[in-house]
Amino acid sequence: MEVVLKRPRSPFSWLRVYRLYLQAFPSSERKPFAIILKKTREGTTDVWCMYANGQFSGFCTTINGDSAVLLDYLAVCEAVRGKGIGTQTLYALQRQYKGKGLFVEIESPFEAGDDKEARVRRKAFYRACGMEPFGVMARVFGVNMELLGRGCSFDYAAYHAFYRDYYSRYAADHLQELPYPEA
Repeated sequence: MEVVLKRPRSPFSWLRVYRLYLQAFPSSERKPFAIILKKTREGTTDVWCMYANGQFSGFCTTINGDSAVLLDYLAVCEAVRGKGIGTQTLYALQRQYKGKGLFVEIESPFEAGDDKEARVRRKAFYRACGMEPFGVMARVFGVNMELLGRGCSFDYAAYHAFYRDYYSRYAADHLQELPYPEA
């Protein structure tokens, strides 16, 4: 199944993205949607609707740098989860941003908690798609995150600079380096 990426154009498309955004991400991981819209208008963020077999299947957002792209959000509609749409979306993003690396921040799989199993599965998903850990942990607006990527590599200083240069100084100021857990 191939996933096609299309920019949301109609109010209905934006509403589908917004509803899934609220459903798929806990409030601790959601930035105000108005910021996503603003950064999209400024050209530093792309929002993509994902279509599989012609049906809306989810959305993703990216923060775009010169040589790398941060996959900021990826959400697959609940009815079609587990059917390869997330994997195909990563391949579609790699085609869309050909010549650039792709990286993600995932909530730390190293910490205990009710959702630890889901965080471990998320990391396994990205690893199965060819993304490798950078060995970088950061607290992003209070949430502990691990960085993984493909076609690029970041240490903490480069990651901080990416936020500062391609997103906002305010966001960069809310990153905090954390020690990477020993294996």
